[in-house]
Formats: sequence, structure tokens, C-alpha cells
Amino acid sequence: MVSPSPTPQGEQTDTQLAPNGRLRHLLTLSGLSRELLSSLLDAAQSYLADPGVLPIRSRALEGRTVGNLFFEPSTRTRASFDLAGRRLGADVLNLDVNTSSRKKGESILDTIYTLQAMAVDIMVVRDASAGVPAYIARHVDDHVSVMNAGEADISHPTQGLLDLLTIRQHKGGFDKLTVTIVGDIQHSRVARSAAEGLMTLGVGELRFVSPPAFAPDPALVPGARILDDLDEGLADADVVMALRIQRERIGNLDGIPGIDEYFARYGLSHRRMQKAKPDAIVMHPGPMNRGVEIESSLADSEHSVITEQVRNGVAVRMAVLEHVHNTLHGT
Repeated sequence: MVSPSPTPQGEQTDTQLAPNGRLRHLLTLSGLSRELLSSLLDAAQSYLADPGVLPIRSRALEGRTVGNLFFEPSTRTRASFDLAGRRLGADVLNLDVNTSSRKKGESILDTIYTLQAMAVDIMVVRDASAGVPAYIARHVDDHVSVMNAGEADISHPTQGLLDLLTIRQHKGGFDKLTVTIVGDIQHSRVARSAAEGLMTLGVGELRFVSPPAFAPDPALVPGARILDDLDEGLADADVVMALRIQRERIGNLDGIPGIDEYFARYGLSHRRMQKAKPDAIVMHPGPMNRGVEIESSLADSEHSVITEQVRNGVAVRMAVLEHVHNTLHGT
């Protein structure tokens, strides 16, 4: 079996763009232009309906097939790609590791070639190993697109887009904003993709707050402030995002022997949010550990836009699926 290897971000960017500058694949937000990101956000906004109103539908992908290849567990991302494909009129095939031949030893490429033979046009890939989406993108036929639905701790571009859309809806733009992301930054593909998009769109200031052991490599987030004090990170922030932390990692942190200590130092609460601006919004990519990363009442408060992030996820994935389809089929 041929194994994928990590792919440099520059090579991913070259792989994912068509000669006309449109997306052929979506592997990362790194290297995408401000204009392209803005156009994807505009398209996603057009697919949003008011709560309680029937969802907006399209026949843009009628006759096409979207294959969701989830080799790592997922609820929100998989469900939203499923709904996005169906609301665009596509046939949707769901495949996960528990039912795939890959678990029985079939190579990734054998799986991909089998799906191509079944006329799958867009492959949505989630995998715990770095480099898998780009590896697949380099080997698919010319009429097939690949979507990265979450790759190791490297990238989660559609999550980044839905976070950008949520921020833009509430704050209008990015250039005067202070955005604070708190939690296990080092292992977070969500933080990486959010940072890539925010920097491209010209965010005023981006702050990462975490225990020192979870701090990101400064070279991967140029221009961001890296802090280990939450109060300093929250000061006058416009947007605050808490990241999910794996509970088993907490006990290995110096000075933070358990969940209570982690929440006391890095958990978001109504009291801590008083450091931020009065109209600051609170975000979380989910799933939440209430009482660990975020106070339960704060997650359900008027400052929280967490359910809006979920709603925006379907619209963003509809926009991206339609975009790559139009790139390949000339509409």
C-alpha cells in the first residue's frame, strides 16, 4: 500500500487551483486570495434562510454524485456535507471507516478508483493522517474534485470558512477586529484554518491563548500574538473562540493537574468575558466540553453564536460544492 506523506502548503495551493484561479479542489485556505474567500462567503450567505423557513435548495449539482469519505469520526461536518449535497440536488454516498474496505487493508487509491468507477464527482475526505486529501487530489481523474473535511491537526478549510462567515455577519468586516482563540492551539486544525482566513482578510489583531505546552509554532502563525494569560488575551476582544480540548491531555500540563484547574485558567466564563468588549461574540467549533472550555450558561447566552456556526456550515459547504462543480463544468 502506498502511503500519503505530508504535503507542503504551497504544493497544496498549486494543486487546488485551476488555471483560471478558481478552486478545483479545496485542501486549505492558505494561499487563497481575499477575493476568492470573499466570493465564497457571499455565495454561502445567499444560501441562508431565516430560522423556521424552508431551506434554500438548488439543482446546481443535479445528476452529480458527492461521496463523503470519513475515515475519522464526525457528526457536524459529515451531516452538513450530506445536507449540502442533497440541497444542491446531488446524489450523496456516505462511507466511513467502519464499513470501508480500507479497514480490511485496501489502499486509499484502490478505494478512490473504485468510487471513480461508480461515477463519484466530488470526494469529501476526512482523515486523521496528514497529507491524505492532497494525496488523493493528485491522483483523481480530471473531472473529480476533492474537499478536505478535516485533516489531522493541519487543516479544516470549510470550518474556517464558516467561522469567517459568522464573524462577518456579526461584525461586518475584519480590519478593525481583535480576534482571540483560546485552547489547545498546537493540535487544532480549526485554529490553523481560522488563522489563515483571518490573516488573508486583514484581521486587525489575532491572538492565540493557551498553556505554553499547547502554544503554536510562531512560524506557522506569522503576525499573531501568542499569549498564556487569558485575561490579557481577552482584553477588548471583539471575537472570542474557545477550542475543544481532549481531556486526556490536561493531566500532562505543568501546573494544570485536572479539569478544574484548566477551566480556572483557560475556560471562558461570564466573569472572564467582562475583559472583552461588551458586544463581543463567543464561538466554539464543537463538540463542546461544557465546564471545561466554556461555562455552560455562556455557551447558551446572547453573546454565543455557536448554533449560528452550525447553521452557516451547511451554507458554506453548499457554496464550495457548487464552486468546484462550476470550475470543472464551465458554468
